Amino acid sequence: MKIFLLAGLLSASFALGAEPKQTWKPKDMNRPRPKVVDPGAPKPGEMRPPPPNAIVLFDGKDLSKWVRRPGPKDADKSPEPKWKVENGYMEIVPKGGTIASKEKFGDCEIHIEWATPVEVSGKGQGRGNSGVFLPGHQEVQVLDSYENDTYPDGQAGAIYAMYPPLVNACRKPGEWQSYHITLRQPRFDAQGKMTVSASVTVVHNGILIQDNVELRGEATEGPLILQDHKNPVRYRNIWIRTLPAR
Repeated sequence: MKIFLLAGLLSASFALGAEPKQTWKPKDMNRPRPKVVDPGAPKPGEMRPPPPNAIVLFDGKDLSKWVRRPGPKDADKSPEPKWKVENGYMEIVPKGGTIASKEKFGDCEIHIEWATPVEVSGKGQGRGNSGVFLPGHQEVQVLDSYENDTYPDGQAGAIYAMYPPLVNACRKPGEWQSYHITLRQPRFDAQGKMTVSASVTVVHNGILIQDNVELRGEATEGPLILQDHKNPVRYRNIWIRTLPAR
C-alpha cells in the first residue's frame, strides 16, 4: 500500500510540472525571469505615515540623521552628506557618495520610498541603479526594472546576487514606489554558535516579493545604507521601527 501511495504522489508531482531544484550561479542571465505584475499606479501624494513609535530617518527636510561614506577612490573624504534635498525627497548627485544612517539597528521594520529617473537612460544595471543595504547585511536592489531586462537576482527587489524577487512589481520610471521590509537578525547560543540565521521579508508596492529568505553573515546590527550607483535615484519617507527579539 505504501509503495502504491508513494508512486501515486510521484506521478502527481510530475503531472503538476514539479522539477528538481535548480541551483543558479549569481547574476546568471539564463535564470528564469520573475513574472511581471501590475501593482497599480501610485495615488497622488500617497505616502505611508510612520507609526508613533517609529524612528524617522528622513522626513523630507534634511540629512541630519545620515553620514556620507566615501569610497576608497574618492578624493573627497568628507563625511557630510551631499545629496540634494528638495520637494520632500533626497536625490543622488554626481560624486555624492553612499550614505548611512548614524544610528544602528537590530531586528526592525523598515519603510522606504524611492523613484528612478523619469528620463530613461541606459539599460540593464545602468538604469536607475541604487540599493538599500540592510542593517548588517546584504542589499535589496533598487533598479528601474520596468521593461528593462537584467539578471533576475539583480533586478528591483532582489536580494542582490542571491534571490530574485518572487514577481516583478515595478512601476514606471519616475513613479514613487515603496519597500516595506522586516529584518530579523541572527541568534546565537551561549557558546557563540549561530543557531538561527538572519532573514528578511520584503513587500514591494504592496506585493510580497521576498518571503522570509535567509541572509548571510553574523552581524546583529548595523546602519541602514543607501547606495550611490551614479544614477539620480530619489528617496523619501524613510522610517524604522525596532522590533522585539524573536
